[in-house]
Amino acid sequence: MPTKLRIATFNLENLDDKPGEKPTLEERIAIMRPQLLRLNADILCLQEANGQEQPGQLRQLLALKKLLEGTPYANYHLVSTMTADGNQVFDERNLVILSRFEIIKHEQFKHKYAPAPLYQLVTASPAQTTPNKVTWERPLLHATIKLPNNQTLEVINVHLKSKLPTTIPGQKLNNFTWKTSSGWAEGFFVSSMKRVGQALEARLFIDQLFDANEKAMIVICGDFNAEPGEVPVEAICGSVENTGNGKLTTRVLVSCARSIPESVRFSLLHHGQRRMLDHLLISRTLLAHYKGSEIHNELLPDESLAFATDDKFPESDHAPFIAEFELPDS
Repeated sequence: MPTKLRIATFNLENLDDKPGEKPTLEERIAIMRPQLLRLNADILCLQEANGQEQPGQLRQLLALKKLLEGTPYANYHLVSTMTADGNQVFDERNLVILSRFEIIKHEQFKHKYAPAPLYQLVTASPAQTTPNKVTWERPLLHATIKLPNNQTLEVINVHLKSKLPTTIPGQKLNNFTWKTSSGWAEGFFVSSMKRVGQALEARLFIDQLFDANEKAMIVICGDFNAEPGEVPVEAICGSVENTGNGKLTTRVLVSCARSIPESVRFSLLHHGQRRMLDHLLISRTLLAHYKGSEIHNELLPDESLAFATDDKFPESDHAPFIAEFELPDS
């Protein structure tokens, strides 16, 4: 009997439970728990799950656990990003992988495969005299999952740097106002460097997986903060059109979004424009068992519009994206 496999990615948009927060966690759960149930995912990759603290305890994913209560996901295997000491989750924007199937091993990495580049700011005030390292804010999360057919699936969950410009010393009048256009441009450049750097590190890791097993079943998903055709997505896909090397065709990753009609191919709305920032990319071995995808964007709010505050929209501003596969017995 073939094994049906549903893999989903969903940016929860700063899921938290801070005192006085609006909308409240309860209001968010009322909207978002049905979204998770609708996904009916066997493997669920989440982004932006914030950590919470209780007196005398280490920081945990308490808000996420409340969201998952009463759903099948509450009993799934769970791994997440952790602080350097490995004892607690980050305060903000954790990556989480939930799996119905056993997670054999997992790891997070940042600058393990791609060292932080050196860059000397040109608009900083006071002026920089030496280059500094440009580090990404978030690690990538990888899990090896044992499937019922004795095969393994490599899952990589990512949240690449946003397109918001990185702050340049002395170049901002306040949180929302830049002092000069050049300062804004350099901040945008540094953010782009971080985003593409994360994509490079992901691709370097993927090639290591292929080195170990040319027929590896791989899925990399999450919030790329980049649309199809932009450098981060292209760097991870590694298409032959870009490399010019036909011998690399077995290492190309394919976007599941390609099978979704263009009219509904979006995971975020920004000033009325449809954006596809969340992705599910799969290896050719997994593509052989691919059945189709859905983006649950029917009620997606546009929080960039005037007066569209979070307390009016307790749901996430990202739409969940799910792909379905049918794997053979062996």
